[in-house]
Amino acid sequence: MKFVNEIYELYRNHLTGDEEDAVALVLNLLEDHKKNDILHVIQEMEEHEVYQMFAMYLIEMLKAKMAQESVGGSDFKTRMVNDSTLH
Repeated sequence: MKFVNEIYELYRNHLTGDEEDAVALVLNLLEDHKKNDILHVIQEMEEHEVYQMFAMYLIEMLKAKMAQESVGGSDFKTRMVNDSTLH
């Protein structure tokens, strides 16, 4: 959470509150970093933060896979296929 707080403080005046702001900001930040940079940030995270991060990743990837394989309702599939283009 420390890293998220630092990012928020740096960019808070540029955010409008839309989810797209967070997506654009994160993708832009990651663009300039290598795997080792990211792993360093992860190593500094609390255990529960790593667990939560990995759980969210697995959930989103599973939802995208289910949408790709046409599992579930059509609304779910449409929404998830559109969301999965971010990953």
